[in-house]
Amino acid sequence: MRIRSAVLRAMGAPAPYAESRPLEIRELELDPPGPDELLIQVRAAGLCHSDLSVINGSRPRVMPMALGHEAAGEVVALGDGVEDFEPGDHVVLAFVPACGRCGPCRDGRAALCEPGAAANAAGTLLSGGRRLRDAETGEEIHHHLGVSAFSDHVVVSSRSAVKIDHGVPWDVAALFGCAILTGVGAAVRGAGVRAGDRVAVYGLGGIGLAAVLGAKVAGAAQIVAVDVVPDKLELAKALGATDVALGGPDGDSVVAVHEATGGGADHVIETVGNAKVLADAYAATRRGGTTVTVGLPHPEQQLQIPAVSLVAEERTLKGSYLGSCVPARDIPVFVDLHLRGLLAVDRLLTHRLSLDEINEGFDRLASGEAVRQAIVF
Repeated sequence: MRIRSAVLRAMGAPAPYAESRPLEIRELELDPPGPDELLIQVRAAGLCHSDLSVINGSRPRVMPMALGHEAAGEVVALGDGVEDFEPGDHVVLAFVPACGRCGPCRDGRAALCEPGAAANAAGTLLSGGRRLRDAETGEEIHHHLGVSAFSDHVVVSSRSAVKIDHGVPWDVAALFGCAILTGVGAAVRGAGVRAGDRVAVYGLGGIGLAAVLGAKVAGAAQIVAVDVVPDKLELAKALGATDVALGGPDGDSVVAVHEATGGGADHVIETVGNAKVLADAYAATRRGGTTVTVGLPHPEQQLQIPAVSLVAEERTLKGSYLGSCVPARDIPVFVDLHLRGLLAVDRLLTHRLSLDEINEGFDRLASGEAVRQAIVF
């Protein structure tokens, strides 16, 4: 079938993207779903810094690629062997297809699925196949993280889809595939925030604000939100932060977090993807505390911390990919919390746009103007 999709042919285009137009809206040929695959009509897709990192070259990927990884949609057709889905199901798409059979999957660590990681690196679906071709040239197009969400229809592995309640609006539902899974997951799964804990969150984009929501729902007694954009500090307070601190050169966030928490936070979650910010987050963590990072810095960035502090202060520094979640387990839980009024996911949406406005949307994301934007199909 013919679809419209946002295709990236080369990384590193200069900003503003409204002028350089790195994402081209192309007609593609989409093959039918293969065994254990689904045809999905995408209803909404979110713009994320992980997409921006591919556009600017910080996260190199094989080109050309149909971009996008955060989406919700409706099942249209099933490939052979699919048993757990039916046409009409509402689904959220997860950006790591979990095979369910490898060692990490059996250990409950879906984010580290080995076949899923290999497929994502190769720009294929979990099966190793590709289902996208340029309608004009016939050129094969790679899949982004098994999803390629900036398309009106996609074929995905059934292992990339999670059924959700029909009561969630599409633009809100899309955010559960990355922002909520990663941010809320970083707080409740990665950091293991418990009632009464003191938490700090560095970076208040969609994932950082989701981490604030996650810390709140976990019962944190104190949540210190840190960002360089004052308006985002105000939004964080509205979502449950008890204290805020200005980051960057205009503020000493480490001192501010220590003063607010009486010696540092028990858990500090870093979402920016910058080694200097991660070092600040580590310094803002109290003795015996845990620093969790979900950001994705450029591969050339190096982290410098006092090595002796890991032992002498019993510190923990850990990464959290996919929010350390199992999507099939955790997305329905987070959706239920939202429907019960405990996760204000809709407050993270600041812009709704069409597919043709996608380059302008990434300018807003890069400047910090937007929190989460959703392309609505």
